[in-house]
Amino acid sequence: MKKTIAKIEHAAKEGVQILCLQELYHTHYFPQEEQQDAKKYSETIPGKSVTVFSELAKKYKIVIIVPLFEQAANGKFYNSAVVIDADGKLLGTYHKIHVPQDPMFYEQNYFELGDLGYNVYDTAYAKISVLICYDQWFPEAARICTLKGADILFYPTAIGYIKGHTSADGDWHDAWQTVQRGHAIVNGVHVAAVNRVGVEGKLEFWGGSFICDAFGCVIAKAGSEEETLITKIDLSFNKRIREGWGFLKNRRPDTYKSLIEK
Repeated sequence: MKKTIAKIEHAAKEGVQILCLQELYHTHYFPQEEQQDAKKYSETIPGKSVTVFSELAKKYKIVIIVPLFEQAANGKFYNSAVVIDADGKLLGTYHKIHVPQDPMFYEQNYFELGDLGYNVYDTAYAKISVLICYDQWFPEAARICTLKGADILFYPTAIGYIKGHTSADGDWHDAWQTVQRGHAIVNGVHVAAVNRVGVEGKLEFWGGSFICDAFGCVIAKAGSEEETLITKIDLSFNKRIREGWGFLKNRRPDTYKSLIEK
């Protein structure tokens, strides 16, 4: 937390207005273990992280997105993200809706399925939505957030390669970036993906955090080492893409009923 505070302060002094941390920012990625007692990594909302970062948000007049392992008031545990506005006030919490259950990513053993829906947060600087990691593979989530008014989609993430595993599917990293750039294009929104870096157990997180504009062009990209990625974006470009390509106005919701059929 001390390290994160220092990095937030540095970013704020560099002019950052909206800042997003990586998925489960203050713990190691414990779901790579199939079974363990992870309760010690959890915290409440409000809790220590929210209190500390609310003070920083208010001090520097910045919006902070804080992904963490939450123990909710109902006693259940969620993979969550808190959105704190530039006045230090809590705008809301998102519970990860799409929760994977794969080798090295045993998240359903630790997290309940998200129950708070998709939300747009009207911050001091932009209307944003927060989705978490595995959510980034589902176009429905990005579309719903866009239709609700989001200008930027933030995806705090923990993804990488499994040591010793070679996938026959192809380049995971390329697919990961491609699908998110696709969300940007078809929705006319900016996308910011914030990934972990480094080696934890059998996982090698590839970093590669990036920001792309509303036509999927990557305008800033991080490498595989830890860094703070800062860039300026032009949200008026969203309107240009939406009006020019018509992906929203030419939708045919009357033909989409099969999407909600199991």
